[in-house]
Amino acid sequence: MSGAFFDSNILLYSIYEGEARRERAKEIILAGGTISVQCLIEFVLVTRRKLGMPWASIVEARDTLISLCRVVPVTIEIHLLGVGIAERYKVGIYDGMILAAAIRSRCDVLYSEDMHHGLVVDDRLKIINPYRD
Repeated sequence: MSGAFFDSNILLYSIYEGEARRERAKEIILAGGTISVQCLIEFVLVTRRKLGMPWASIVEARDTLISLCRVVPVTIEIHLLGVGIAERYKVGIYDGMILAAAIRSRCDVLYSEDMHHGLVVDDRLKIINPYRD
């Protein structure tokens, strides 16, 4: 396994103007990695509902992320694995799906500010908060 997977919060920080975490998010995304369609859905939801961005800006930002990252679909296999991960590790179902997508994508690191920093899931995926010292 090798490679990074990005949680939707990292994608969001990469576009926040004036956000201190923006440069670090851009740096790790530009180094390459994987995201799931679920992350794109969450990205669009937050940029529209919470940030009030216009559709044209959302689509442009989304398309940039698609060009920079490998995008994997949410499949029934990921769903089944994600539910098991959510139960076993006591995480929310959406986090379980992201963890499952990262594992199925053969990533060894999941960058997330929201999940448990340092946790190793299924002995193969380590969660890293890129903003911790």
